[in-house]
Amino acid sequence: QVQLVESGGGLVQAGGSLRLSCVVSGTIFSGNAMGWYRQAPGNQRELVARIISGGTTNYGDSVKGRFTISRDSSRNTMYLQMNSLKPEDTAVYYCNLQQGMYDYWGQGTQVTVSS
Repeated sequence: QVQLVESGGGLVQAGGSLRLSCVVSGTIFSGNAMGWYRQAPGNQRELVARIISGGTTNYGDSVKGRFTISRDSSRNTMYLQMNSLKPEDTAVYYCNLQQGMYDYWGQGTQVTVSS
């Protein structure tokens, strides 16, 4: 049973920083992909950043240059460093693992950026 648990969300002022973490437990295979998605009220869930096991990353256009995704395979943990936060970054952030034909999601962590 694979489980993902996010942490690190909270309230921050515009221009501030937060670091999200996602700890993965269970059976993890190589060749997977992990990512962060977010969903604001009334909006669809959107890709924030994604990292493939070889280290290749890609980012949503709205966060390029401000957010950095990374993973520590030895700790089964993925991170999202968020800098220069804007009010429009306010959303619930979800951790995702794509492994084979399966998609796993965390419960989400709230990020609120005040102006």
